[in-house]
Amino acid sequence: MEIASKYNPSASEDKWYKYWMDQKLFHSEPDEREPYTVLMPPPNVTGVLHMGHMLNNTIQDILIRRARMMGKNACWVPGTDHASIATEAKVVNRLKERGIDKKDLSRDEFLKHAYEWTDEYGNIILKQLQKMGASADWDRSYFTMDEERSEGVIKSFVELYEKGLIYRGVRMVNWDPAALTALSDEEVIYKEKQGKLYYLRYKIEGSDEYVTIATTRPETILGDTAVCIHPDDERFSHLKGKKVIVPLVNRLIPIIEDEYVDMEFGTGCLKITPAHDVNDYEIGMKHNLKVIDIFNDNGTLSEAAEMFVGEDRFDVRNKIIPVLEEAGNVVKIEDYNNKVGFSERTHVAIEPKLSAQWYLKMDEISKPALENVMNDTVQFHPPKFKNVFRHWMENVKDWCVSRQLYWGHQIPVYYLEDNTFVVAETKEKALEMAKEKSGNSNLTLADLRQDDDVLDTWASSWLLPFTGFEKPEDLAYYYPTSDLVTGHDIIFFWVARMIIAGYEFKGELPFKNVYFTGMVRDKQRRKMSKSLGNSPDPLDLIAKYGADSVRIGMLFCSPAGGDLLFDESQPEQGRNFANKIWNAFRLVKGWEIDDTIEQPESAKQAIAWFDAKLDETINTLDDHFSKYRISDALMTVYTVFWQEFSSWYLEAIKPAYQKPLDAATFKATCEFFDKMLRLLHPFMPFLTEELWQALEERKEGESIMTVDMPTVTNADSDLLDKFELLKDAVGGVRTIRKEKNIPMKDALSLSILAGEEFSADFNAILTKLANIDELNQVNEKVEGAVSFMVRTSEFFVPMDGLIDVEAEIAKLEKDLAHQQGFLKGVMKKLGNERFVSSAPEAVVAKEKQKQADAEAKIKTLTESIERLKK
Repeated sequence: MEIASKYNPSASEDKWYKYWMDQKLFHSEPDEREPYTVLMPPPNVTGVLHMGHMLNNTIQDILIRRARMMGKNACWVPGTDHASIATEAKVVNRLKERGIDKKDLSRDEFLKHAYEWTDEYGNIILKQLQKMGASADWDRSYFTMDEERSEGVIKSFVELYEKGLIYRGVRMVNWDPAALTALSDEEVIYKEKQGKLYYLRYKIEGSDEYVTIATTRPETILGDTAVCIHPDDERFSHLKGKKVIVPLVNRLIPIIEDEYVDMEFGTGCLKITPAHDVNDYEIGMKHNLKVIDIFNDNGTLSEAAEMFVGEDRFDVRNKIIPVLEEAGNVVKIEDYNNKVGFSERTHVAIEPKLSAQWYLKMDEISKPALENVMNDTVQFHPPKFKNVFRHWMENVKDWCVSRQLYWGHQIPVYYLEDNTFVVAETKEKALEMAKEKSGNSNLTLADLRQDDDVLDTWASSWLLPFTGFEKPEDLAYYYPTSDLVTGHDIIFFWVARMIIAGYEFKGELPFKNVYFTGMVRDKQRRKMSKSLGNSPDPLDLIAKYGADSVRIGMLFCSPAGGDLLFDESQPEQGRNFANKIWNAFRLVKGWEIDDTIEQPESAKQAIAWFDAKLDETINTLDDHFSKYRISDALMTVYTVFWQEFSSWYLEAIKPAYQKPLDAATFKATCEFFDKMLRLLHPFMPFLTEELWQALEERKEGESIMTVDMPTVTNADSDLLDKFELLKDAVGGVRTIRKEKNIPMKDALSLSILAGEEFSADFNAILTKLANIDELNQVNEKVEGAVSFMVRTSEFFVPMDGLIDVEAEIAKLEKDLAHQQGFLKGVMKKLGNERFVSSAPEAVVAKEKQKQADAEAKIKTLTESIERLKK
């Protein structure tokens, strides 16, 4: 295969991805091999590829490709999540554009539009993942609303209900007024907001006296049912047992006492609105207070508010203050910063709201998951996230699993006419149960009403490690899965719940390891987002630099759990590396080969060394992967190729200008290239496939992704240490050439006064790379030569006829005078008893080190001058 002068990533990527797909190389079926299974965190069906996806899926692809080459039966299961709230919002917006209001549609009519939307947009992100080289088993792609997944979700709800773990209750929930649904605590994002603290006065019944309360939400006074004071607050002891009048609506409410009140906040008096604050609700329950819900589901004021009915809550906040001022109820208004909860999906401020919801009891069901993460049965990488996990699990609350949406898995609860209900997997089964429960054998499906709510999206995705496999034999083979790669921001949403589900439904862990990626941030450490405009489009980066370059660019500085500070110089560095590999390949394949030439000694030595170097690299890579240090693994193979192979090995073996290379060296070099391409393949799949196919003739269907990863054959650490000495020796000679302005074309003689570590194993390489025409081993110092040390060995380069001795002596004497002057200054400081006795110990030690360094340099310079003068 002819190699182009430049690598064209886009042509290579399209060609080889199609080849892999045509050959079905990503597909896995159970067999006798050890399975290696990875569940792709399913991107939202609404999603498009962003930098977080790029990082997360690159790491998964690296693990899958490596496992495949390690002889395991690798199965990467892809899919998309129906994302109830986000998708419903998208569909509602599209309907608005078409002049259709969701309220005017039945559930079935709305779902028709939702499926139409997902059919149109749902697989976009999976196609985009293919552009970055994801080798997922696309034949196994699922959608969390498809029939198999839906059956699993409904079955799990019924099973949990029958165990007594699911119940319905009226509680305070986080309400999203835009999506018109309850949210879990984890779906609420708290933001610091600049607001106001309003001091309002309430008149005491039968008196001209007032009490003043402070609130950030004056609109909620319309739902007040008490004013609360601390029982120990002497300022208000005379108010115990009295009542106050709520401003504007003139409702008479009691003054109650509770230790919950913070006497230092505001005025020490607290308004209690049980329907619109979690803590107020608890106090209201404790004191048997009336509950007045003044908000409609969409955040407008209800009839119960008596004022501003139908107006938006935030508009009312602005409108009510002038009315209160006119009524004489405003004492003062102050600026105030407080944390406000926002919906993660719709980004509107949430409302605490009393609502009847379905809940899953979490205390007992969570214990096996907590135990098995803390004892490392399920291992976290990095392990620091165990403490985060433990804190949440030890304080876990019951999970509100119901959502007031159409898009999702409809809760399998069926109500009879008298509002009693049955829970069943199918309508037919529900009818049988209803007949038995009611004693009425004449009931029909028309007599049953299914619960309108759907299940929280996470109530489907927590089952995916096992519902992801349709066939029982697949589940038996692939479950439990091997590694999960995900962001630490969903450790509670998804990771914890999957572990809980694994032990609850399967009696064992769902995966053995969890690798947490960090967040992708910009150089200012801001999380990348479309709203900030600081996130590049991964597809644009791929088009500019190539998929391989973007993949490794992101991994150059991406430790597990650590945030990635992304800069476009990273994929550029990746592209430079790809070009380095390409050019090295072209160099090797461009040499003329002569079968009759004897292999040079320098080539034999280089081959022996690099063979050992590759074995060391393989051991290091194995260690990094075993500890999930993916970035370190990449840097290991990057360094070996760039520095060891390109800078040392190729230099040691390359033939003289316009001369051929011997066949034995060429064969060994191609074998090394083959090994390095295999080591690099998980990181850079497209480039390595292109070059591996060009290395020699391949049969149709063959691919680098299905060949074995190289194994260790000759891990000779002693040989590697000797080569490091060689590098230093070559570096020493090159430094002398640079300092003395001696060009590389001029051969030098070199004498070695060998120390105990010295080895002549690589002398042939030394003479070639340093251009030495005479190499001698001596027993004493060589006079009149420039020397340098490599550990305990001293190397001498005679300068006879190579330099102007007088000029060199003058240069050295000038340097000697400088060092002597420097030493004099240091000795003056150390001779000052006051300085030595009063200065910090570290400062004195530093001066003594300066003295030792200067004395060593003076000794070396003096000896060099004396040798030259002789």
